Amino acid sequence: MEARRLRVGQPITPEEFDELSDEQLVRLVPRAYREFFPGKDFCADGHFYLHDGSAWCFFRGDLLDQ
Repeated sequence: MEARRLRVGQPITPEEFDELSDEQLVRLVPRAYREFFPGKDFCADGHFYLHDGSAWCFFRGDLLDQ
């Protein structure tokens, strides 16, 4: 089975999150938010917080609702 090509803003599964490296994950985050990505080890439940208090979620591929 061929791996799917991941793109910016595309949601991923928790299993894919576990398999991807920091370098691969940061490429899924829109450029405007990349500087705030703390690394996979600091992403609680597949999301991380931005400077304005909102959170980017890898499982939704978008910002979490506030």
